[in-house]
Amino acid sequence: MSRRKLRDVVATFLIFLTSLVSLLVLALIVYDIFSKGMIAFREVGFKNIIFGTKYYPTMEPPSFGIFNFIVSSLFVTLGSIMVGLPLGVGSALFLSEYADLRTKELLKPFIEILSSIPSVIFGFIGIVFIGPFIRRFFNIPTGLNLFTASFILGIVIVPIISSLTEDALSTVPITLKEASYALGGTKFDTITRVIIPYTKGALISALLLGVGRSIGETMIVLMVAGGAMNFPNSIFSPVRPLTATIAAEMGETAVGTTHFYVLYGIALVLLFLTLLLTLISNHFIKNLKRD
Repeated sequence: MSRRKLRDVVATFLIFLTSLVSLLVLALIVYDIFSKGMIAFREVGFKNIIFGTKYYPTMEPPSFGIFNFIVSSLFVTLGSIMVGLPLGVGSALFLSEYADLRTKELLKPFIEILSSIPSVIFGFIGIVFIGPFIRRFFNIPTGLNLFTASFILGIVIVPIISSLTEDALSTVPITLKEASYALGGTKFDTITRVIIPYTKGALISALLLGVGRSIGETMIVLMVAGGAMNFPNSIFSPVRPLTATIAAEMGETAVGTTHFYVLYGIALVLLFLTLLLTLISNHFIKNLKRD
């Protein structure tokens, strides 16, 4: 066997080995969450956990309803998309279609550097600056609430949506744009009727990746969402999403107790929501390719 063929065989084996290890680690994580989470559903009951509205794990008898946490997670995620989607897509369109080279070189690194800032820094800024400002501006009891968490998460997912959207916009053939202009279309007409329809599959993928990033965020919602276990009655209600519940309680919960397994059950629900988003994303992309 020649040296080149030997290098190819070794490289192929190493790639296969690393892929196998990654899949094995992922399978072990999923198995651990599933096996321990199912213990909670057997002991407490699926209906009592998913649709229960009272969560008092240390009382006697304890209650483990996480319905309010699920709704809080969904509301915070929806709010973050309402902030991050227009900012992300708008910034990508500006950089791709309007900005000159100098402006693009100036703004693009600034947008991308947001993704490298640790979540705890965003949480700290929310507690010290954004939360108090929102409390004073809207004259509400506390600035640590659903609105603040959604706003900060929306800023966090902007680099994800903007980067993927800009990459998709760069794949639009120049001939399609020139044809639009030749038919009398304006820049706005070309963007709305040619560019966005051409890249709609990638835009949906960017959106759902942003949703996955938002729904799985822990530190920001733990610090600025307010930590209230009640059902969110308004956008200014303090809330406690699923991830914040796990982070706040796992370190102080005795191993092997029902409370411990319920936290794994919450992780299982979060895993299911993420998987559901992935399946929806694949479904949309397949339909768009078929069209």
